[in-house]
Amino acid sequence: MASERGSPFNPISMALDAQRSALETMTQATESNTELPDAMETLETVEVGGTPSEVVYTENKLELLHYRPEEAGIEPEETHDVPILIVYALINKPYILDLQAERSVVRRLLEAGHDVYLIDWNEPSRMDQHLTLDDYVNRYIENCVDEVRERSGQEKINVLGYCMGGTMSAMYAALHPEKVNALGLMAAGLCFQGTGGILEEWGSDEYYDPEEVTDTFGNVPAEFLDVGFALMDPVDNYVSKYVRFYENLENEDFVENFGRMERWLSEGIDVAGEAYDQFLTDLYQENKLYHNEMYLDGEHVNVENIDMPVLQIVGEYDHLIPADASKPFNEVVGSDDVTTIEFSTGHIGLSVSSSSHEEVWPEVCEWYADRAPDEASVETEDAPDDVTEAAEAAVEEVSAEGSAEEEPTEESSDSPGVDTVDGIGPTYADRLADAGIETVADLAASDAAEVAEITGAPVSRVEGWFDQTG
Repeated sequence: MASERGSPFNPISMALDAQRSALETMTQATESNTELPDAMETLETVEVGGTPSEVVYTENKLELLHYRPEEAGIEPEETHDVPILIVYALINKPYILDLQAERSVVRRLLEAGHDVYLIDWNEPSRMDQHLTLDDYVNRYIENCVDEVRERSGQEKINVLGYCMGGTMSAMYAALHPEKVNALGLMAAGLCFQGTGGILEEWGSDEYYDPEEVTDTFGNVPAEFLDVGFALMDPVDNYVSKYVRFYENLENEDFVENFGRMERWLSEGIDVAGEAYDQFLTDLYQENKLYHNEMYLDGEHVNVENIDMPVLQIVGEYDHLIPADASKPFNEVVGSDDVTTIEFSTGHIGLSVSSSSHEEVWPEVCEWYADRAPDEASVETEDAPDDVTEAAEAAVEEVSAEGSAEEEPTEESSDSPGVDTVDGIGPTYADRLADAGIETVADLAASDAAEVAEITGAPVSRVEGWFDQTG
């Protein structure tokens, strides 16, 4: 009976094939190992965040960066008057938005003619562990917004918040809608009602108490956060990506891209303990922002006040902030101009994937350009509104009172400047100086309501300044 097999079993041929395969594997491994030193050197020397910028404002640890397109060789065909302030997350460093020239969100905005600023929070110290979300939103972001408004001469500016920075940007827009022209929210966690994926499940109050972490560490260590994020996809983060790296040692572009991402992932930032606790409890566990029950230092964060144009930029495969943790927020804001861009990428891919830069960011740039304020609605010096008139009247009144004194008192002349008061940045200090309030003693002798009118700051914040003068 004839055999159905095409050829008989040949043990010698099988052994030779196995030997040949082993030799080929050894040869490839030897060649890869030869490439490894060069690849490792590339990882150590790779450059990031190359778009030129200057620091135009500082407060505590934060730096406000202003990007300079002319120094980057960028010459847009048209420019836009209303600047964009990027509010980055409190976790990791912001150069993920400027990773390399062809994958830089910052450069895409500059190339489209936008004037771009970015808040770099930097690392909080042990002394910053008691910073709250109110400090970040109503103090730091507020002061940066005022700085950008003053530098640009615009009453309202555009805001683009990323991840946790997007959540805080939404809070800011709800509290200060008069200063925001258009609000962009990129991969922002805004709604957690079974929609927040693994992080929402892990952060449930059934399993997790953030106070136990902050009571132990003060600030939440970057390493603690990094391990948590990595464990969301442990096989890829601890095995597969290194296999891909080894298989592509000869591909210089791959090695450089790998090096940039690994550098960013390894340079984590600690998070201020109180802000972390509040973020986990109020947002993830109690979903207060979505339900319009969020308060910052006693002030209601009324999301119905978000009446400016809103753009949501979400990743279809984002496992950190799933699209369904962002999109429902569109239904509760007060704006009737809401746009959603959902793209087939992940959380980081929105910033760095080549397809995002080809398809998403040109659309984002156009969206901001199309929402430039109408000239008729822009306030002019010849037609101030009631608030401006009241502020100017308050300035004149305080200035007149100050001029009535022929000489400053000894207490006033020895008193430190108002910019030494926590929460009074250059913008507020300049406005106070114009009204004759230059020192802490001058501030203490003033009236809180008048100071609020002069600076445009909430009375509750001004009262906090006065508390420091006692």
